[in-house]
Amino acid sequence: MKWKKLGNIFHPDQEAEWMNSHAANPFPLHLRADVFRIFFTCRNRKNQSHIGFVDIDFGNNFKIVRLSKSPVLSPGQPGLFDDSGVAAGCLLNYRKKLYLYYLGWNLKVTVPWMNTIGLAVWDEKKRKFIKHGRAPIMDRSEEDPFSISYPFVRIEKNKFRMWYGSNLTWGAGQDEMDHVIKHAVSKDGIHWERNNKVVVPLKHRGEYAISKPLILKEKSLYQMWYSFRGNGKIKTYRIGYAESRNGLNWKRMDSQAGIGVSAKGWDSEMVCYPNVFRHGKQLYMLYNGNGFGKTGFGIAIAEE
Repeated sequence: MKWKKLGNIFHPDQEAEWMNSHAANPFPLHLRADVFRIFFTCRNRKNQSHIGFVDIDFGNNFKIVRLSKSPVLSPGQPGLFDDSGVAAGCLLNYRKKLYLYYLGWNLKVTVPWMNTIGLAVWDEKKRKFIKHGRAPIMDRSEEDPFSISYPFVRIEKNKFRMWYGSNLTWGAGQDEMDHVIKHAVSKDGIHWERNNKVVVPLKHRGEYAISKPLILKEKSLYQMWYSFRGNGKIKTYRIGYAESRNGLNWKRMDSQAGIGVSAKGWDSEMVCYPNVFRHGKQLYMLYNGNGFGKTGFGIAIAEE
């Protein structure tokens, strides 16, 4: 599959104290006609991450229709699992409710950070996400003792399935994590069962992280896009691709991801955090570029 880049369509420029920089982890919600609400993770001046949104008209040259004036999800109070920031994982429509599975950050001393997974539900009256509780729905465990990250959740045959990141090791440097993709199941989307099986392992020489899976299922084929770090002399993120027949046994086919860095500009150093979705007959990809989303997000279209 090949992707045609259509440009960098949004980046914050000190819009507000809470939206000082970055527009990472873009996730679309179809509102009407060609208008999409894109939720994204931004940072304030203290580098704490919040979640906001921008409404974009795909049918009008990706014109910005609306930008959130306040965050729809903010960090928790000091000491909670998300006190250093919240980052968008995925959206799920379930029983006419919009679930946001998100990553909660804690900065640490002996290691750079610890991540866990939280849940929030959209409140139409308050126009923001309300957290399920003060504790994460998935925390460290015997199966995942170090740190877990960005979840992607699907519902299949009344069962919730989650693909998420997990550190196999941890240390003082980011390249000591051995971060892979694992799988969990749930009956209610809140309480999860883990089997400690790595479903997408490390592959490349020097690779140390695979993160933020996005999965589409076309007929009987599961397709996953993700970010991976560390490939020979390349230390920044690239976008990878894998396929599976059951969602558990994946074949990595990174050379077929069909998108890479540009020769210059906003995505010339890295490409990461892909989100692939269909609109009409077209397949689109939202993705981030340099600085883990510091330059905002762009969009590409599949040339099928």
